[in-house]
Order: sequence, then structure tokens, then C-alpha cells
Amino acid sequence: MARDMPRSVGRAAVPRVPRMSTVDLIAIELRKAIFSGALPVGSPLGEVEIATQLGVSRSPFREGAQRLVQEGLLISVPGRGMRVAVLEGDQIDDVYQARLAIEAQAVRRIAATQDAAVLKRLEHELGELVAASEGEDARAIGDADLEFHQVLVDAAASERLTRFMATLVMQTRIVSFSAPDGYSVRRSVSPTYRELLDALGAGDPASAVAALRTQFDEAVARLHGHGPSVDLVEPDDDGGPVDFEPITPITGD
Repeated sequence: MARDMPRSVGRAAVPRVPRMSTVDLIAIELRKAIFSGALPVGSPLGEVEIATQLGVSRSPFREGAQRLVQEGLLISVPGRGMRVAVLEGDQIDDVYQARLAIEAQAVRRIAATQDAAVLKRLEHELGELVAASEGEDARAIGDADLEFHQVLVDAAASERLTRFMATLVMQTRIVSFSAPDGYSVRRSVSPTYRELLDALGAGDPASAVAALRTQFDEAVARLHGHGPSVDLVEPDDDGGPVDFEPITPITGD
């Protein structure tokens, strides 16, 4: 694959099990391809071709792909197979409303504990986002942004919140890819990130949630094409071709 998912997103994408099955591994590879843009939004899923590249039979491949249908990442069309989802219009608002529900609960838990190690980790992730935003790599900026939010939810120490957020991170990337003008990211880091971390440090969940809400409202407005003017960065490539590496099938799946 040309690109991987951010670290925490990749870890959160599957349940914590001692040994992943072939189906688990197939689902991970498909998520990576969608997240990187190697499988473009709206494109059909080439079942035979991809299964061949992965070195797996069609039965486990279909099972792995069906997981992504359940996550809203793929769409199954009777008689026409599967395709990568397109998320636009009211679906943009729905994704961000769901994110607000998950992330708001996370910040409430973090604010209640004020764990110094957690706050330090979040400061680090914000620093990574600021550093990425000083460059010209749109996907690096977008990845750092989504990594920050996944780490924020991970810090709440709830396995279910982490898993829900991992799916919403994937859906957020699809929303960005679905934009009529193509994928782009904001160059400047919104001041709401600093407001969020300051509120968490002060043990003020209401202000932290307010910062998130403002941040998401701005993002939704931009994705609908009527937000305030901001400098945008666009990728200088198409995300790379689909190039799956064979996985080792696990017997007994």
C-alpha cells in the first residue's frame, strides 16, 4: 500500500484480540486502501482482483468487505457488488454530530481526571499537527489532525469509545474525499485546539466541549462550501494506485 493509517487509527480499527484472523487482516487492508484514497470514493470494489493480490479466496474476502459495509465505508448494491461509500450533503452533518457526541464524552472523562500524562500526550499530538501544517503535504496534515482526535478519544480509556471513533475517523476521511472540489485540508491550525487543551488542563469540560463544537461547525461549513475563507492545501498526487501485498491466510477461519 502507498500509505498507512495514522498509528492510533490503525490500532483502533480492530478489536483487541490475541490473534487476528484472515478476515480481520483483509478488513484492515481494505480500510487502509480507503483511508489513503487508493480505493477512491464511489469506485467499485474489484473483488476478484483484490482477493488475488491479497492471496485469499473470495469467501473470506467477502466477509472482510462486509464488515466495512456495516461500518458505512462500503455500499453493497444488489446485483452490482460493492463500492466505496460517498458521504456528502446531510451525511456530513451526521458524521460530525456523531463525532461531537463521542469526543465530548471523552473530554468530560479527561477533564475529570486531569491526568498529567494524558495532557502531555495531547500536547505532543497538537505539536505534531502544528509541525505538519507548516509543510505542504496535505495528507500529512489531515492524518495529524485525525490522529489528534483519535488520541483524544483513546485517552478516555473506553474501548467502545475508541472503536466508535475509529470508524468515525474513517468516515471523516471519506467525507473529505467526497468533496466536489476534491480532497483538501486547512493549512492553519484552528485556535480551538489550543482552547480545547487549555480547558482540559483547567478541568473545564464545558469549555472543552464548546471548543470542539466550534471546531466542528467550522469544518462542516467549509465542507458545505460556505464557511469562512481559509488557506487550503491540496495533495500533489492521487494517493497512489491500489497495490495490495499478499497476507498470510490463517487456517481455521
